[in-house]
Order: sequence, then structure tokens, then C-alpha cells
Amino acid sequence: MTGKRVLVVEDDFLIRMTLSEALQNEGFIVIEADSGEAALVQLRSDPTISLLMTDMQLSGSLDGGALASAVRAENAILPIIYMTGRPDRIGTVDPLREIVISKPYLPSQVCAAARALVARDETERPASS
Repeated sequence: MTGKRVLVVEDDFLIRMTLSEALQNEGFIVIEADSGEAALVQLRSDPTISLLMTDMQLSGSLDGGALASAVRAENAILPIIYMTGRPDRIGTVDPLREIVISKPYLPSQVCAAARALVARDETERPASS
């Protein structure tokens, strides 16, 4: 996982900081965004991001669901982790590219999900010629 870039989208500073530290300890390079709008700017400007992790309830006009929809319209294969206190409100997810993590969660759970999705994504991408 060393060097894989992860975008963490969370409007609660303490939660975002805790997740970022845990992911950095796992060897990920973490980019942070505090809103869906800021995340979309980051994703569009940095094609090396390997994973999107988003809270579903974000302040601003773009919540986690709307962010994921916008991302899917531009990048159908980017792995996404949804973090939510209401997993029942999330529709069907692609088990190969998406994971739902219910709040409250441990940072270790999020790290394990991140490792799994990034590893799965690496094994499914065609080898470069």
C-alpha cells in the first residue's frame, strides 16, 4: 500500500485527522477535503488518487452520495469507501469497487477496508505493456 494516494472527505476535523493519521501509519499518502466540492476539485486535479473515502453527510451542497455519483460519471473504476451512521440509506453498492462502513467505526476497520479495496483494484487492472 505504500505510496497509494487516498482522498479522505470528512467535514469533522477530528474524525478526518484521526483517519488521516491511521492511513498514513499504514503507508498511504493522504489528501484531505472537508467538503464534497473540495473533494471533486482534488479528484479532477490529481489523477493519481487510488481511493476515495467519504462521509455520507457532508456540509455544503454536495453530500457523499452526490460526490460519489459525480465521481462515477467521470471515473467508473475508482474504489470508494462510504462512511455513514445510516447504512440503510445507501442503495446498492458494487462489491468490487465499494465498501460501506457503519459509524461508529474503528480507524483499524477503515484501514483494513482501504487495504482490501486498493489490493483488489491492483489485481484487476490490466498490466501495462
